[in-house]
Amino acid sequence: MTQPLSQLENPDAFVRRHIGPDTEQQQQMLHQIGASELSKLIASIVPEDIQLSSSPLTLPSCTEHQALAELKTIAAKNRRYKSWIGMGYSAVHTPPVILRNLLENPGWYTAYTPYQPEVSQGRLEALLNFQQVTLELTGMEVASASLLDEATAAAEAMAMAKRVSKRQNANTFFVADDLHPQTLDVLKTRAERFGFEIVVDKAERAIEHQNLFGVCLQYCGTQGQLHDYRSLIATLTQQGVIISMAAEFMALVLLQSPGEMGADIVFGSSQRFGVPMGYGGPHAAFFATKEVFKRAMPGRIIGVSRDVQGNTALRMAMQTREQHIRREKANSNICTSQVLLANMAGMYAVWHGPKGLKRIAQRIHRYTQILAKIIQDNGLKLRHQLWFDTLTVDVADKAEVLKRAEQHQCNLRSDLHHAVGITLDETTQREDIIVLAQILLGRAIDLDIDQYDHTVTQHPIIPDDLLRQQAILTHPVFNQYHSETEMLRYLHKLERKDLALNQAMIPLGSCTMKLNAVAEMLPITWPEFAELHPFCPTEQAAGYLEMIEQLSHWLVVLTGYDALCMQPNSGAQGEYAGLLAIRRYHESRHQGQRNICLIPASAHGTNPASAQMAGMEVIVVACDKQGNIDLLDLRTKASQAGEHLSCIMVTYPSTHGVYEETIREVCDVVHHYGGQVYLDGANMNAQVGITTPGHIGADVSHLNLHKTFCIPHGGGGPGMGPIGVKAHLAPFVPGHSIIQSSLLTEQGAVSAAPFGSASILPISWMYIRMMGGEGLKQASSVAILNANYIATRLKSAYEILYTGPTGRVAHECILDIRPLKERVGISEMDIAKRLIDYGFHAPTMSFPVAGTLMVEPTESESLQELDRFIDAMLAIREEIEQVAQGIWPLEDNPLVNAPHIQQELLDNWSHPYSRETAVFPAGTENKYWPTVKRLDDVYGDRNLFCSCVPVGDYSP
Repeated sequence: MTQPLSQLENPDAFVRRHIGPDTEQQQQMLHQIGASELSKLIASIVPEDIQLSSSPLTLPSCTEHQALAELKTIAAKNRRYKSWIGMGYSAVHTPPVILRNLLENPGWYTAYTPYQPEVSQGRLEALLNFQQVTLELTGMEVASASLLDEATAAAEAMAMAKRVSKRQNANTFFVADDLHPQTLDVLKTRAERFGFEIVVDKAERAIEHQNLFGVCLQYCGTQGQLHDYRSLIATLTQQGVIISMAAEFMALVLLQSPGEMGADIVFGSSQRFGVPMGYGGPHAAFFATKEVFKRAMPGRIIGVSRDVQGNTALRMAMQTREQHIRREKANSNICTSQVLLANMAGMYAVWHGPKGLKRIAQRIHRYTQILAKIIQDNGLKLRHQLWFDTLTVDVADKAEVLKRAEQHQCNLRSDLHHAVGITLDETTQREDIIVLAQILLGRAIDLDIDQYDHTVTQHPIIPDDLLRQQAILTHPVFNQYHSETEMLRYLHKLERKDLALNQAMIPLGSCTMKLNAVAEMLPITWPEFAELHPFCPTEQAAGYLEMIEQLSHWLVVLTGYDALCMQPNSGAQGEYAGLLAIRRYHESRHQGQRNICLIPASAHGTNPASAQMAGMEVIVVACDKQGNIDLLDLRTKASQAGEHLSCIMVTYPSTHGVYEETIREVCDVVHHYGGQVYLDGANMNAQVGITTPGHIGADVSHLNLHKTFCIPHGGGGPGMGPIGVKAHLAPFVPGHSIIQSSLLTEQGAVSAAPFGSASILPISWMYIRMMGGEGLKQASSVAILNANYIATRLKSAYEILYTGPTGRVAHECILDIRPLKERVGISEMDIAKRLIDYGFHAPTMSFPVAGTLMVEPTESESLQELDRFIDAMLAIREEIEQVAQGIWPLEDNPLVNAPHIQQELLDNWSHPYSRETAVFPAGTENKYWPTVKRLDDVYGDRNLFCSCVPVGDYSP
């Protein structure tokens, strides 16, 4: 029988590709778990009083090609002017070998944060490269593996300065008046909640203030002026003031390092090392400090450690997850960093090497010298005499200059009084200098660039004592991969060391490691999205704004809120922004005393850390034996807080993997006492299309676009954490000091760019557009089905710690390993490491309950892959029984010795199990080989070494 045309068009093709199990497999799984229909299964799990009858989003699904064509039409509305605006953002050339083999490679972008170092040695090495670049360019002793952006790095520097300052009674932070305005904006927002006073003035006047705990200086000021701060830093240091300095990688290639100047903390953006502007991000910030302050640093640090056999191995240092351990006492709430972008920047340095970087930096500076000489020779005046790449030019006819720039499709910096700013970059060509000269002078002139080049080389701008004297990047890694063949092989060598979604399921609970479809990823490298400066005129970003507005609308509908703010560039930033909105709302009603935040004991560690950053007092609410919020304890503590109750932070479904039946009652209790409900969006993948936070009764949520809405984790970042809010909170979400838009408020910013990491938003746009409203609901439903399938098949071998009233779980389940450890001595760590031998990344280990494994399969995993994982877990359970029966001794068995590496096969084999059992427990097909044994964590904690592996231990 001939099919009708409507069936041949296949608009749901992507939905079926995104969701792993097909209709027939779903029926098999339903039968296995004792359910008749998927809809009935969901109805039996999700509390009836919060269920929606259908997806709230009426958007139809479409094919990949249709969605790409729609988005291409929108992208075409962006105008690709050349932007010489600067202010921390510049055009770049991304080396094609890095673009294709790193940024566009799922082996790099689908990996998870390297919490399991044995399956992460490749990206750990790449991050160590980034740290080494940071150390050498800043001249500091310890560096992190990236922060979110330059402005938030400045805020972290301010908070760190207060922590380490010996002037504990001091409460003022001094900011030089030529700091980038977006950085100052974020500093003011953060300082307000910390209770710090911000003073903005000429840098040299900092010594006049007596109550300073720290200062923030910018090496090359926002208008381009290059500063010699050595004398000022020496004086302030003598007074006990902590010195933080903003800098920029490309300038530091030529300039004396801030460390040599005496700075205590150095931060900035690595965007110019090959990462496109992308309308504001994502870009990796760098952060470095002195050895004495290393334990106070925010963020992630990669350390050189060793495995249990004494071999060199890399891992993340202790403070990386300290917000989960110390909670409200944490140094920072940072959870997501910018690993993918840090790896790009680090590889940019590997590719170009010290000679190539110096050539690029000198070329940028030389072109700036030539332009400066041209305009001075023709009667215009420069505002500053020392600079690296940025000129501020005084102009009498500013409006006419900007009009000429518009005619030449160029953007100059336009917010300066009677002046324009021009920042040159590595893409600058000779013809650009001619065009810029004509724009500034208002007439065509005949220029001999080579003659000007000869002239300016005789008169250097940067004084000798501000030039870098020592060699940089002498380590072999920066000096041997300069042919594309060698670079390609180096990138592949590192990729092979890691386990990413292109090789196996990553069953991490609370992390939602789902498919990042190629069609979703394609638009991020389109020049229409990649090339825009975040502070270009909004009319040039019409396509971006349309895309952001559409995505915002879809997310508003899917969350049941009234408004959305797209600025927060991580989940933790979203938490912070949402709590700020709550605090501002209370203050607008003259209830600024409301500062108590109730947080369930099961909450993510970032929740209490974010509350502390927002100036709140954290009070923990107990959970009952079933893992639910203890309503009696909640009522008691809400009543005790009374008029000081600000909010509750609750995750739904709970972090314990169940839909709490009393969630609406929780909201009602908090609202009764005048508080607001913050619903953490970490588990939104179990809500989309089924219910909404707004319908449940929450007031604000952040959304992890890098979980639920398919932005890839990138090995530990980027992320996006926009917040949805009810109407009464909408006026209090973050705004921006530079860009005005109907999508922004008048409030202070939390991120450097107005729309956070805007260039990755097309990923979520594509996902929602291709799935459509019903497809999204189906995705959530299958995610729940997959989790219950795993729980059902494993419950005879492992205890499922928490279930709902019907004995079901939500989208993830917690396997309790504690009884096995008590009976046999095998721990959750042993199981996690043994899974590597079976070719899997471990589930989330010991969170939210110590001694457990939390499994989240997502909707994207096929029945075949689910069964492969289940079979591995059942086989491991049988191995545990071998230990229990004494067949294998507790101190020498495949679990405690896991993971096993190739080298062991060559050694004398003395174990009571075979080599085949060790390395091929699941057969030889698609074997993943870890390159190191289990890490020696005690050694790593006691020996913090965070720069490139010594040359003697380095193997190219």
